[in-house]
Amino acid sequence: MNATIGVLLGYLVVLALLAFWSRKETHTLSGYYLAGKKLPFWVVAFSANATGESGWLLLGLTGMGYLVGAQAYWVVVGEILGVAASWGFISTKLKQLGDQTDSITLPDVLAAKFNDSLPLIRGIAVAIILVMVTTYVTAQMVASGKALAGFVGMQYQTGVLLGAVIIIGYTFIGGYKAVSYTDVVQGVLMLLGLILVPAAAIYAAGGWGGVQESLTNQDPALLNMFSVTSQGISGWVIILSFVGIGLPFLGVPQLLIRYMSARDDGEVRKARVMAIIVMIFFTGGAVTAGIAGRALFPGLEDSETIFPTISNNLFPPIISGLLLVVVLAAIMSTVDSLLLLASSAIVRDTMQKMLGSKKSERELSAYGKIVTIIIGVIGITFAIPEAQFIFWFVLFAWSGLGAAFGPALLGILYYRKITRAGVIAGMLGGFLTSVVWVLFFKERTFDLYEAIPGFIAGFVLTWGVSFLTWRAPATGRGEN
Repeated sequence: MNATIGVLLGYLVVLALLAFWSRKETHTLSGYYLAGKKLPFWVVAFSANATGESGWLLLGLTGMGYLVGAQAYWVVVGEILGVAASWGFISTKLKQLGDQTDSITLPDVLAAKFNDSLPLIRGIAVAIILVMVTTYVTAQMVASGKALAGFVGMQYQTGVLLGAVIIIGYTFIGGYKAVSYTDVVQGVLMLLGLILVPAAAIYAAGGWGGVQESLTNQDPALLNMFSVTSQGISGWVIILSFVGIGLPFLGVPQLLIRYMSARDDGEVRKARVMAIIVMIFFTGGAVTAGIAGRALFPGLEDSETIFPTISNNLFPPIISGLLLVVVLAAIMSTVDSLLLLASSAIVRDTMQKMLGSKKSERELSAYGKIVTIIIGVIGITFAIPEAQFIFWFVLFAWSGLGAAFGPALLGILYYRKITRAGVIAGMLGGFLTSVVWVLFFKERTFDLYEAIPGFIAGFVLTWGVSFLTWRAPATGRGEN
């Protein structure tokens, strides 16, 4: 236990040093929210991957591997396809458009193309971000409380408060630069953990042959990615839903602004290759850890405890402490970005752009820091009563953000006749469809993942409404 606490304290010292090192960049909005758009490719790549994955990767996806076996590799397929599509179709174009329009936030980009005199695009985007981010931040703080309780024996509420103070502290002090460089540290730790834990579990089970033998004795279907198709249509819907988990990579703003923070287009292109390779190890390692853990520790009441179970049983205390840090790193790397995302929506998009604040950059960045604390406190308030369905919340927020912004952004980047009405319809349609699907249709459609109908609705509305409302102005430049 002392070794675990020692490793945790050492990690916190590293985060504090990075925060104070980064604080010089926080006196302007571009500096506080995008590190002045000066980040090298390796920081952008690791920050994007660490932000895109959360405690869901190390607890939820490993738990899914434990529960359903090889079928969980369909999530790996979906996430790799989603990451590759996001970097391939969006990253470079978004970086270029963001620089051309002097954008700092995703709502900046969405509104820049149009004469949004009544700021509906920005207002709708801000509302969606604040609703989904509050849910997302709360879920991650719940995860931090559970992780500290499980590894260190701390009270759950104390764990929530400690995790929140750490995350809010370095985000407040160092802004986006601190968040990005701590994401590198956190991403490297996650990568090492997701190589070390599955390797140790496979070795302890007697090699991959031992894993296969154990799972065959439990249930041969655990070794077959297609076993669920024996259920007919419902089985294929399950596979489609697993693959569909990668769709929101095309639209979640906390990930997309990473592209805008790169030093230049060349850095974006180099980051693309690194990000895809790292994601293969992230997701493949998580599922494999769960599968090998099922061979070693069958019968766990809660499948999502398999990662800490392997850590505590197969490693000495100092390594177990490092693996606690890995779990916390996955959580922190998402929460810090969400805090900045919500803060930028209030300060940049609402105060400066919608309300026309004339305050200086230094004053607005100071407000941004205060808002970061307030949003963090709101997350703590909701997280203290322990939630039992944290990962459902995460997936719900993930799909809502992706469906709201993915189709609309692709329309702006690729459809010459995109209109303001089309963007508004696409954002509202994608977001509301994913929410309504969960509330009224999901149980009746074999649990089809809500991002899939959300994206379909978003695309149809973005392109369809734009087609119906587009008119070529006299200048020939498209809708103004």
